[in-house]
Parts: sequence; C-alpha cells; structure tokens
Amino acid sequence: MSGSKARLEAIDAVKGFEPPAGFFPPLAEAPGDIFGQNVFTKAVMQQRLPKPVFKSVMATIEHSKPLDPTVADIVAAAMKDWAMEKGATHYAHVFYPLTGLTAEKHDSFLEPGGDGSAIAEFAGKTLTQGEPDASSFPSGGLRATFEARGYTGWDVTSPAYILENPNGNTLCIPTVFVSMTGEALDHKTPLLRSQQAMAAQAERVLRLFGHENPDAVVSFAGAEQEYFLIDRSFFLSRPDLLNAGRTLFGAKAPKGQEFDDHYFGAIPERVLAFMFDAERELFKLGIPAKTRHNEVAPGQFELAPMFERSNVATDHQQLLMVMMKRVAQKHGMECLFHEKPFEGINGSGKHVNFSLGNASEGNLLLPGDTPHDNAQFLVFCGAVIRAVHKFGGLLRASVASATNDHRLGANEAPPAIISIFLGDQLTDVFDQIAKGGATNSKERGTLMIGVDTLPVLPTDPGDRNRTSPFAFTGNRFEFRAPGSLQTIAGPMVTINTILAEALDHMATEIESLVSDGADFNVAVQKVLEEVITDHGSVVFNGDGYTDEWQTEAAARGLLNLRTTLDALPQLITEEAMELFSHYGVFSHREMHSRYDIALEQYALSIGVEARLTLEMANTVILPAALRYQTELATNISSLQSIGAEVDRSTLDEVSASIKDLRIGIAKLRAELAHEGSTAMEEAEHAGHNLLPAMTTVRTAADELETFVADDLWPLPTYQEMLFIL
Repeated sequence: MSGSKARLEAIDAVKGFEPPAGFFPPLAEAPGDIFGQNVFTKAVMQQRLPKPVFKSVMATIEHSKPLDPTVADIVAAAMKDWAMEKGATHYAHVFYPLTGLTAEKHDSFLEPGGDGSAIAEFAGKTLTQGEPDASSFPSGGLRATFEARGYTGWDVTSPAYILENPNGNTLCIPTVFVSMTGEALDHKTPLLRSQQAMAAQAERVLRLFGHENPDAVVSFAGAEQEYFLIDRSFFLSRPDLLNAGRTLFGAKAPKGQEFDDHYFGAIPERVLAFMFDAERELFKLGIPAKTRHNEVAPGQFELAPMFERSNVATDHQQLLMVMMKRVAQKHGMECLFHEKPFEGINGSGKHVNFSLGNASEGNLLLPGDTPHDNAQFLVFCGAVIRAVHKFGGLLRASVASATNDHRLGANEAPPAIISIFLGDQLTDVFDQIAKGGATNSKERGTLMIGVDTLPVLPTDPGDRNRTSPFAFTGNRFEFRAPGSLQTIAGPMVTINTILAEALDHMATEIESLVSDGADFNVAVQKVLEEVITDHGSVVFNGDGYTDEWQTEAAARGLLNLRTTLDALPQLITEEAMELFSHYGVFSHREMHSRYDIALEQYALSIGVEARLTLEMANTVILPAALRYQTELATNISSLQSIGAEVDRSTLDEVSASIKDLRIGIAKLRAELAHEGSTAMEEAEHAGHNLLPAMTTVRTAADELETFVADDLWPLPTYQEMLFIL
C-alpha cells in the first residue's frame, strides 16, 4: 500500500468510526456510587481489619507514625480477600523507576498445594517487600548490569487498588524501589524522604507559634493535565508520533489557534464521550477528576483533579496517564502527552498546584482576609520566596528534559527564568514589611457589570499571572513549568526540600532572636524583613514573555537556563548536593546518578528522533517528492513536445527543495555517526548538532509538503490530525 493511499484510508477510518458493543456504561450508574470502588480505602480497611490494626495503619497514613511490622500479615490477608472478591487473580508491586514511566511485576495469588490443588496465598512479607530485577532500569552508576538485586517496599500511605481487565483483575500495591544498598532507584523514595524533611521543619515553625503538639504537616498537590487527542488511524500512520510522541515533520495548517476559538469552546461530542468514560474509570480508582475543558490549541484539552497529599497525587498522576491512554484507544483515539506534539501551536504542560498543611491548622498557605495580621501565613509564604530565589536553578532542573525544552520559555509556557508572582495584595504587604512593618491589606472589591439582572460579583484583591512559573493563586502556589509527560515527583521533591531549608533557616533565626531577648513578634518581623530584602528580587508581577523581562531578570541576578543542557549542572553544584544530603533526600552518589540519568535520557530522546527523521525523510518524504518531481517533469516534457508554452517555476521550486532535503539528510547522517566518550559529550552533541541538523531536514520537507500534490503526500497533515475528530 502506498503512503498516500494509507493516509486517505486513515481519513476514511476516522469518518467511519463506530463505538464497539458494550461501549457505554450502565445508565443507572451514579458517579458517587462508583467513586473509589476499586480502592482499598479507609472505609474498606475499617470494615475488614481488627480495630487495633486499623488504628495502627491509620496512625501511619494520617499522622506519619512508623509502620508497625506486626500488622502486615493481617493487612495482607484482608487485602487479598477483598481483591479476590473483586475478581483479582494476581497482585503487582507498582513502582516508578527513573524511566519516568510506571513499572509493575505481576504474581498470581495461587500457589500449588501438596494434593495437586491450588491455594490462594498472600503473606505479610509478600505485601511489604518484592524483588524485581534492578539490572535493566536506569541507575546512573548506582548498580552495575551484573548487580541485579533490587527491592520494592510497600508504601502504606498510598492506597492499593484494582486494575481491571476483561480477562481478569490485578491488585496493585504502590511501592518504593531501591537497590539492596538502600539507594533510591525510583521517584517515590525521594518524594517520601523530602516530605518527611519538610514536615519536620514546618512542625518546628508551628511550635514557635504556640502549637505545642502539631499534627503531621504534609504537602499537597493538584496537577492540571494538558493533552492532545487525535484519531488513532492518523496516529498509526505517523511513525514519528508512534515512536517519538511528536511530529518531526508537518507544515503549519492554514488555520491554527489564531482565533482563540478552541479555548473553553464547546467540547466535541466524540471527545466528551471519551472524557465521561475516562472520568468513570478514574472515579473507580479514587482519582478525583474535577475539571475538563478545551485548551488553547485545536485538538488540545485539559483535565484537573482535586488536591491530594502529594505522594498520592503523584501516584494518581501516573495512573491517570495510563488510564487516559487506555480509554482513548477504546474510543479510537490516541492521547498524546508529549509537551510539543505539533509545531506552531501551543504545547502541553502539567501545572502543579502546591500547598502544605495539616488536620488541625488546615492550609498553611491560606492568607485570610487580612494577611498583614497573619504572621504564621507570612512566615510560610516568606519561606517559599526564600526557597524559590535561592534554589531557582534546582526548580528549573526539576522540569528539564528534551521534550519540555520544546515549550518552556516560549509564549505558551512560563519562561525559563524562575520567578514568583505574589499579586497586588501580598506584594503590598511584603513591601510594607520591608519598610518596617505591615499595617493593612488591600481588601476585596466588587465588580459592577452594569446589567441590573446580574449579581454583584466579588473580586479578589489581586489578579492572576499566566506567564509566571511560580504564581500565588489565592491559597496555594502554582508551578507552571513542569511538562505534560513528566511525573510530578521530581518537582515535588525539589519543592519539599528547598522549603525544608527555608523553614529551617527562618525557625533558627526566630529562635536565636527570641533567645537573645527579642519579643516573638519583633523577631518574626525582623526575619520576614530579612527575607524580602535578601530574596525579594525573585518577585515579579509583570509579563514574563517580554524581552524587557529577560534584561531585568539578568540585572536582578536571576538565572535564565534556557535548555536542559543549561539546567542539569544545577543538580551537582556543591550547594545542591549539600542541601539534599543534609535533609536526607539524596546522597551525593544519588544526586550524581540522577544527573547522569538525565543526561542519558536527553541524548537518547534526541537520538531516537534524529534516526526517525533520517528514516522518514529517506523512505517516506523523499520518494513522494521525487514522484511529484517526475510527474511535473513528464508533463512539461509532453507539453514541450507539442510546442506548448511551459511554466517551469513549480518544478524548479520542488527540485530546489529536494536538493535542500538531500543536503539535510547527508548532514544528519554524518552527525548520527558521532560517538561521544562521556554522557555530557553525547548530550551536548545531541543538543548542539543533532537538533539543528534535524531542523534543516524538516524545513526542506515541510516546504515540499506545500508543493507536492495532495494525492501523493504520504503523511496525515496537521489540518487533518488537529481538526478531524
């Protein structure tokens, strides 16, 4: 089958899509009835566990108490019975290796009995520890290939759940993944360590404010997930999407997002059906999907869950991506999480909304109506300001990847300069603090629309800023730089750890001043004044997309780490390694391993794209262009043979673009022959040589797409993929 025929058949398949039998859920089913039905929830545990065991497990989950190892057998038995009643035949320790994807190892509950029968077994030791092969996961030198032993360990703070399949269900148990030397080979272990470090310092601050025995402080996260949907027939017709997740070729469609008509527009019926179905599956898994809407670019959408504890939110984000891809395929579509699947229109991010709090004090980033009087809030907010200013490079490194480089810093995502937006009210309060003390706060206003039948609307005391990487949004901070494809664990590890350092510093300063005889309130004022004086340059409420901000940020001393290659060295500075080791999040060896893995992943990602570019240019695009060139030349020759006047301009332009394409192909092939001796050399070659060579090939190929006859062009085009659903 020719490429052009495959493309046209893909279009026909889209138009002819029909839902399969059994596609729609029962009409009588209510969302509230199914929420969490496949989760080993607190309610299920309370029903099935003896009271002392239940209380022990809850003390660990809700109050961060050490897990009592004696309860494991009882919990395992109850979990197994519940899972088998749900149709589970296997169990799996689910973990999150440094590939960025989810990993799982399935084992059957059934074990052979001595009489030839099978017995369902699931012991406490099986629940708490597993042993997957660690040799083939990225380790950054922590493990040699021949050193295969690795351990998974039950994370009781993240609930077990049932993953359904038409042929049988599986009990999934969230776990950490470590080497036999105890070093982290995953994303969950450092997240739990950083949460513990932050909590210790936050509780210390609370004690200074008179909370004698504060409940455990936890970080919370709610990650807005942007994504694209395209018909699966188009997806399977594009080798670049299939293998790299983004289009390596494609001329801009005549219509893109110029009219802003897609943003919050009416959701297409087929997409809405997918959203309903995806939410149903997420509800069953206890994932609190809340908001859905069209995003800016055609074919782009967003799903946002409610806030959860950051560890659970991170696990749910990984599971959410798995389920959305699965449901999309059921609907004959492909869900794309790549940060930039289509050139020339907005890419996708994963905005991480962050806060911290506990059961007794609530949200510690809630300013109240008069934040100038809320000293406790100001200390926690001041800690965020100090943390982001002092460790902005680490925040940038936490979202660095070859894929996120395609969107970060463009006028569709926050700039690579890490700054904080506070809004008018908080900026005014901290300005007052810097001048000697805050005495008032800007109040909420009212919005008079001028239509008598409409209500008077209250307005917030400050606007929002969509160009800020780290913006205060009323009761939380929103970190807008993470990419759509990445786990939120990396950003949350960094946020927790740098906040631990800032809270530690501020608590120590307040304690020192009070011990020297200062009044507590005076001490708090002095420390806040120091924070805003020393670190206030990170606060920027203006337009982060302007060239003027680039200049001003440099004058303020803020880093502008434009690419992953610029950002990753921040991970192994002396200051960074001391920070993470001091708070027990990463050892120096673990930090170097993360750095090496990030470099390797960067080079591998670009290497795959470069080889795909070469393959598609040689086997798909060039043959189509040559066919069209031949067709034009044949037609011209026929006309000339009968003495007709001939216009050769199209043939000349096509021939010139084919020549450019051949030159680009030769250059890319030569660059791919390079072999570096170090991870950094390979990464630098990928960023500095392969990417420009790929761009040269693409430029010529995209130019040819605008000339080659439609019936000869082999690849689904942007206007087809983005607008036919």
